[in-house]
Amino acid sequence: MIKVAYRDKKWEVPGQIAVRDLIIKVGLSPEAVLAVRKGQLVLDSEVLGDDDEIKLIAVISGG
Repeated sequence: MIKVAYRDKKWEVPGQIAVRDLIIKVGLSPEAVLAVRKGQLVLDSEVLGDDDEIKLIAVISGG
């Protein structure tokens, strides 16, 4: 299972899923968060495995 954390929420999702699909599966918008694994940004197209731990970070923009 992939462990996913976002703010105070945590999920476990079965492996072999692309980052973009994972973000959608947990109910978030891929345009609103970035995925980080072991301190490194993970691309939306990368496929995650069962032992991955991902932290989602909100994208902040302004003018």
